[in-house]
Amino acid sequence: MSYATFELANFRLQRGTVLERATLAYQTYGELLPDRSNAILYPTSYGATHQDLEWLIGPERILDPRKYFIIIANQFGGGLSSSPSNLSAPLSQRYDLFTHVDNVRAQRQMLAEVFGIERLALVYGWSMGAQQAFHWGALYPDQVQRIAAVCGSAKTSIHNIVFLEGLRAALTTDAAFNGEFFTAKPERGLKAFGRVYAGWALSQAFYRDKLYQTLGFETLEDCLVRDWEASFLKRDAGNLLSMLETWKRSDISDNETYGGDIERALGSITANTLIMPSATDLYFTPADSAAEAGHIPKSVYLPIPSLWGHRAGNPAKNPADEKFIARAVQELLTS
Repeated sequence: MSYATFELANFRLQRGTVLERATLAYQTYGELLPDRSNAILYPTSYGATHQDLEWLIGPERILDPRKYFIIIANQFGGGLSSSPSNLSAPLSQRYDLFTHVDNVRAQRQMLAEVFGIERLALVYGWSMGAQQAFHWGALYPDQVQRIAAVCGSAKTSIHNIVFLEGLRAALTTDAAFNGEFFTAKPERGLKAFGRVYAGWALSQAFYRDKLYQTLGFETLEDCLVRDWEASFLKRDAGNLLSMLETWKRSDISDNETYGGDIERALGSITANTLIMPSATDLYFTPADSAAEAGHIPKSVYLPIPSLWGHRAGNPAKNPADEKFIARAVQELLTS
């Protein structure tokens, strides 16, 4: 896997830990204009690396590298940037190190020092990537022209936290978890994690209409085993918990600037902001997204009319939803 890395010496995390050498992994697509006006930042989502997400970059896709210089930044905890899987003990056994404030601060430093980018044409993100996009808009409003937040939130809702706690319980009941960290690969826990996730990431209508058959799975069990279990068996359990903790605590107002005032934080976003929940998302719900959009001055609320639940926001195998998102993003970019 090809990618570049940016090192941050003595990087102080929001919760106080100092990493002697933090690493931010990223990949770029397209060419940066001399005036640096065509930069798009695309932060990664839960469990994903840039390689998992680059499918939507292309001449006929959502982000066009012929026009824009696109940087996919791998979030902390994801396995390529600083994560439990590549840190030394005892930090490798800590799953509560990172916040999105850390991700965005590191991304900002990398963009400025490596590319001289001080203002982004767009921050595009899905799920946890959308959370990072909202953080950019609130923490650095003068450096972001546009935001496309797809199936994400500015603050993780209480119901969303219930979902995450279910995932955490499924993973940490494995015998390989000693109460603080994993001592071996928790295969049974990872399989359980995948099955719990399957019930939340796709809608009731998706399963009722057996849309998993359009993906090549003959039966529900086949889908659960070859899609969900297989996907998470490839992941590092410590990294999954690390990203889960970042997701759970995501809140653009949880910092010294806003002191927990979420409405003030939302109101401080000056970017043209496209908020695109999936109409059938079970944990980043349309109602929650609409409530947040109501506090952002220049926001457009545009739900994706899809049966694919949360996965509507990453429609690698769903052309209809891809076209819907692509059309909306192109309109945003020309605004």
